[in-house]
Amino acid sequence: MLIKDCKIIELPKFLDMRGNLSFVEQKNHIPFEIKRTYWIYDVPGGECRGSHAFRNTEEFIVALSGGFDVIVDDGERQNKFTLNRSYYGLYIPKGLWRRIDNFSTNSLALEFASTSYIPDDYIRNYDDYLQLRGNGEI
Repeated sequence: MLIKDCKIIELPKFLDMRGNLSFVEQKNHIPFEIKRTYWIYDVPGGECRGSHAFRNTEEFIVALSGGFDVIVDDGERQNKFTLNRSYYGLYIPKGLWRRIDNFSTNSLALEFASTSYIPDDYIRNYDDYLQLRGNGEI
């Protein structure tokens, strides 16, 4: 997969004086069946999360509160996506390196994944990632 395969997806939003509502549906807004959902919160200032790639897992990330940057890397190019509205999500296909940083105070990142937690699916070393990409293994 390449950077161009990542995309920001606008989610439905219903505006109401009592408060707004948005939602996501698997295989509709999220282009895969959801097998895992998790969230990242209470990230100390200056810290980043992620810094890995997945061999088989697709992800969809939403900033439910606050904002942060998602830097996606395909081994040749990088692109930064800023998420700071709860009605936008970022789709990241498998095989791309990702890092999340620049978390605002009280930010909350909600992540949906296409696989259950599989430790061997993670590529945690960037040099290993580049070698696997260069060999066509991901």
